[in-house]
Amino acid sequence: MAACSPIDLFEKTVAIPNQTWYNTYKPSFTFAITDTTSLYNIFLVLRHTDSYKYNNIWLNISSDVAGDSIHFQNLNIALGSDATGWEGNGMDDIFDIRKPITNGPVAFKKTGKYTFAISQIMRENPLTSILNVGILVEKVKM
Repeated sequence: MAACSPIDLFEKTVAIPNQTWYNTYKPSFTFAITDTTSLYNIFLVLRHTDSYKYNNIWLNISSDVAGDSIHFQNLNIALGSDATGWEGNGMDDIFDIRKPITNGPVAFKKTGKYTFAISQIMRENPLTSILNVGILVEKVKM
């Protein structure tokens, strides 16, 4: 029996202007789904510097589902801990993480364009030391 392996379908990140993320700045990412029989993994992609002050980030993620409805979710994404340091891959003082934003693979029920928008909802505004934010969607190949 072979294990499921993902293949890239869509990945896009945007730079946070001046590494200063205001809660009013809400980057959006649109991709097309043509295969409704497959399952997909959806990840947050985030780059931050070592000078980021927190071990987590609270985000509001909205998804426009092929023009039908908009869903909102607030997520608390762990970025590291005092005991183990930063998660993800680091080079010098920059760290890249990819974290799932769904509980396992999801099925898209309709073909069409899907849009995800991400805003930071931390108490600190603006939030500094965030370089990039984005979305990665992988089709799970059986």
